[in-house]
Amino acid sequence: MERDTVVKEVVEALKIFSRRHPPPKLTKWEAQLRAEIQDTANQLRAEMQQFRAEVNERFDRLEQKFAGLRVELTETQENASISSRPKPSQHEKKLHHLAKQLEFIR
Repeated sequence: MERDTVVKEVVEALKIFSRRHPPPKLTKWEAQLRAEIQDTANQLRAEMQQFRAEVNERFDRLEQKFAGLRVELTETQENASISSRPKPSQHEKKLHHLAKQLEFIR
């Protein structure tokens, strides 16, 4: 049992020592990993900026399109209200004119 205890203590001591003084190879890997992470983060930032610009451009185009549609809708509503007003036909005008003449004769 003593041997197991000694082995465990040595392993624990090595873990503690390796945290304080990591092996050079591990330090190199850590530096490479950090550099790769930083490069990836920079690429993602650039892609996000490009994506935002594209989305903003598309929203601007949609806003312009909707503004044009609103104008067209307003014009269509005005035209519909003008054309839906009752218009006397030519016959009705003629009958009205003849009725006035009859009243004048009487």
